[in-house]
Amino acid sequence: MSETQPVLILNGPNLNMLGVREPALYGRETLVDIEKRCEAHAKTHGLTVDFRQSNLEGELVTWIQQARGTASGIIINAGAYTHTSVAILDALKLIDAPIVEVHLSHIFRREAFRHHSYVSLVAHGMISGFGAHGYVLALDAVASLLQTPKTGS
Repeated sequence: MSETQPVLILNGPNLNMLGVREPALYGRETLVDIEKRCEAHAKTHGLTVDFRQSNLEGELVTWIQQARGTASGIIINAGAYTHTSVAILDALKLIDAPIVEVHLSHIFRREAFRHHSYVSLVAHGMISGFGAHGYVLALDAVASLLQTPKTGS
């Protein structure tokens, strides 16, 4: 792979509380643990990561907008905003790079309101239910998508 820009990994509200918040559902790993795992795994693909978390919808939107032309891809766990944020959807529509949606829990085995995802409307794919390992799988997916030639119309 030629020189690449970082993969932006965005985490939404309450993900800063991983390891403390409902560990039976989300696991005991912290977001810092996941960030370290992502940094190490990205190197195996010749990638780097820009790992961020915010509880603020507008900040996530701003980071997505800033990623235009500066990120090789986006991995996003928008947390609860997955199910509510048209603003995040609209920002992601601006991105011409791979987008992979991640959820620690299996969202389709949870409450019905969690079954709808605005992010899925623009994501290349979704990884759900594999806990923290889902981020590693998402990096594999982004790396694969970056190596796949784009087809023109």
